[in-house]
Amino acid sequence: MKRTVQRDMTKGSPGKIILNFTLPLFIGNLFQQLYNMVDTIIVGQFVGTGALAAVGSTGTIMFLITGLAFGMTTGFTLMTAQQFGAGNMAAMRRTVFTSSFLTAVVSVVMTALSVIFMRPLLRAMQTPADIFEDAYAYIIVICAGLAAQMLYNLLACLLRALGNSKVPLYFLILAALLNIVLDLLFIIVFHMGTAGAAYATVISQGISGLLCLVYIIKAVPILHLSRKDLQFDGPLMARQLQVGIPMALQYSITAIGSIMLQTSLNMLGSTLVAAYTAASKIEQLVTQIYVALGTTMANYSAQNVGAGDIPRIRAGFRSATVWGSVYSVAAGLLLMFFGKYLTYLFVSEDAASLLSSVDLYLKCVGAFFIPLTVVNVYRNGLQGLGYGLLPMMAGIAELAGRGIVAIISANFQSYFGICMASPAAWVLAGGLLLVVYFYIVKKDLSRKLEKKKETGLQFLEN
Repeated sequence: MKRTVQRDMTKGSPGKIILNFTLPLFIGNLFQQLYNMVDTIIVGQFVGTGALAAVGSTGTIMFLITGLAFGMTTGFTLMTAQQFGAGNMAAMRRTVFTSSFLTAVVSVVMTALSVIFMRPLLRAMQTPADIFEDAYAYIIVICAGLAAQMLYNLLACLLRALGNSKVPLYFLILAALLNIVLDLLFIIVFHMGTAGAAYATVISQGISGLLCLVYIIKAVPILHLSRKDLQFDGPLMARQLQVGIPMALQYSITAIGSIMLQTSLNMLGSTLVAAYTAASKIEQLVTQIYVALGTTMANYSAQNVGAGDIPRIRAGFRSATVWGSVYSVAAGLLLMFFGKYLTYLFVSEDAASLLSSVDLYLKCVGAFFIPLTVVNVYRNGLQGLGYGLLPMMAGIAELAGRGIVAIISANFQSYFGICMASPAAWVLAGGLLLVVYFYIVKKDLSRKLEKKKETGLQFLEN
């Protein structure tokens, strides 16, 4: 079948392919950050510093929920990329159906659990009383609308599995612009406060998902399912869960460490919560390249392991590491010296009083962006190769690093300690991932590919 809107990542220069695939993802991730960033900016400017702190205090919970959703859908669709790389279109379409079914089930379960347990979770995190209700009003709407995000995630991941990273970007840009308009409407005109920002986010995400669906129906016949594709293949779903669950747990483990950190931060009061919120939003703008590189490597590795090309896989890891490291040096320096001035985007009152706290955080994280490159490139790349459990150990290392520093910081009431929690997590996880990568590529992967050739297995299994 002719591949018109897809990109075969098993041919051509690995460095060029990785760069060309990553840049649209990076831009898309920036616009996706606009969902929360615009919420933060407009809430901070038009509702107040307290409301800014309220939205910021839910950031780690959102990371937990959306990370689970993203990890699941990405893991499910890596099987799609593997079969596309292997040229088995019938098997690829079966993975599309099972991915869709599993995503629907996960969406229902996650929505129900997050809505039921949100108040107890906010209390357990010691959310300050003066921002509690605003925080709850924001996050409960996000949780109730989780299906909208999962729809977009699934369809965007399917397109990326086929090497198409540009079309999801276009729809994401449109949705981000819509989010700005709805934020202004709900907050300034209708005075809906933090809940209005959440409604704007959910509606925009839902529209981006529907646009992806319409595009697939009209322009991507390779993803169209016939009756024979609608099969509940138990072994296939089990293999998808073997990859999807560890990827989701990876995000959840990281998020648990972030929740521990947020709990320690909440004990320092709403002013430092507001400063940390602004600083982390600035950081997230700069670090979206690493998320994009990770997504690229997951799909690149999946397609090339489907084709059985180990030298090409190694070349891809090298290229992604070089691109990420060069960016890290440049971005880290800019963030460390000039990043604090972006604080004025988020607050119109008392911004000057937050600058020193924002600056401290940005200097701490900006010095450790190369380990963050390693974490994203190698963890996602290894998952693309079909390994779910070993890369998840890096998430446990992140949890240990972030959690230990958070506990110590809480004990000493240290904002500096909180700022150093993420760098500690990146260093521990990055070191572990490098060890795992060299073991897998040098010893285990060749053996499994040989077994695949001998047995005719369609998927690599842990």
